[in-house]
Amino acid sequence: MKYAVDKKEQFVLFTIMEEKLDSTLSPQLKSELLTVHAEGYKNLILDMTSIKYADSSGLSALLVGNRAFGEEGGIFILSSLQEHVLKLMKISMLDKVFKVVEDNDAAAEAVFIHEIEQGAEKDEEE
Repeated sequence: MKYAVDKKEQFVLFTIMEEKLDSTLSPQLKSELLTVHAEGYKNLILDMTSIKYADSSGLSALLVGNRAFGEEGGIFILSSLQEHVLKLMKISMLDKVFKVVEDNDAAAEAVFIHEIEQGAEKDEEE
């Protein structure tokens, strides 16, 4: 699987450079997402600009990432989905599960908003 990882202070931008997110790529994607999470990053933006096709195993890999990053108050964001993939998300009602944004700028903004909200919740608990 071809991909790029750009580690920022608040989040990791993970860009998949493949056209298909299917059973051939999903095991490696799961592994890479869990590795980034294990490195201590809480927030991940998955740039899916290149993905033109996804199947159920690809969606399963995304769910693993969503669960891992959401466990400890982080956020997992899908960015720049192609029309076919977005339709699949809507049909499977996963657009209600995932945070889906138009582009990486909107995703970065969503991370910062999430961080502010998380900080406010911690303040309320104290």
